[in-house]
Amino acid sequence: MADKVKALVWSEFTEPKDVYPVGIHGEIAKHLNAQSDVEAKTAQIEDPQQGVSEESLAWADVLLWWGHKRHRDITDENLARIVKHVKERGMGYFAIHSAHYSRGLIALLETGCGLGGVGNGGAETVSVVMPDHPIAEGVTDFVVPQTEYFTEPFDVPEPEAVVLRSTFETDDKLWFRSGSCWTVEEGRVFYFRPGHETFPIMRQPEVLKVVYNGTLWAAKRT
Repeated sequence: MADKVKALVWSEFTEPKDVYPVGIHGEIAKHLNAQSDVEAKTAQIEDPQQGVSEESLAWADVLLWWGHKRHRDITDENLARIVKHVKERGMGYFAIHSAHYSRGLIALLETGCGLGGVGNGGAETVSVVMPDHPIAEGVTDFVVPQTEYFTEPFDVPEPEAVVLRSTFETDDKLWFRSGSCWTVEEGRVFYFRPGHETFPIMRQPEVLKVVYNGTLWAAKRT
């Protein structure tokens, strides 16, 4: 049997405690640790070395990252360490929702990762557009009942694969590449759009299935 995937799940831990008492990182880690083939640990910005010490990153096959308010607080030293582990060692980088503005994703993709717009999206329909991709295994189209929308254009390099695409109840003209993949030197990078902190999206089974599949893919297990 292959060793378990080692997942380091990171958050600012600025999420509303009434929605995520243990943080989005805690919610994700709980789900991943319930799987037989993943071992997950949590980290946050107030940990020593902002939760991304050399020891922590050397342990991880994949780093899952959720951030919102404190992107710029990540130090150059810690950012460089993350980028090195992705590019040179092949650690996966899995950015969630507002982590499109994480320093790690911006550095790895070498673009601004900006959005066309943001707003109250009502319900979000997430459609599987690459059903044969490993991240889509066991996933069918689903609806997130309430969310914040992001709109195109999304300032990123052309993805190698767009697995998921979202449309929004607020305006049927709004859409977004909500599950996108890249390879950056030795590492894999996955961006997943759902995950706004004021709604319990990270407890939705379909969302957690994508998180699990994305974790395995970014860790090069699928």
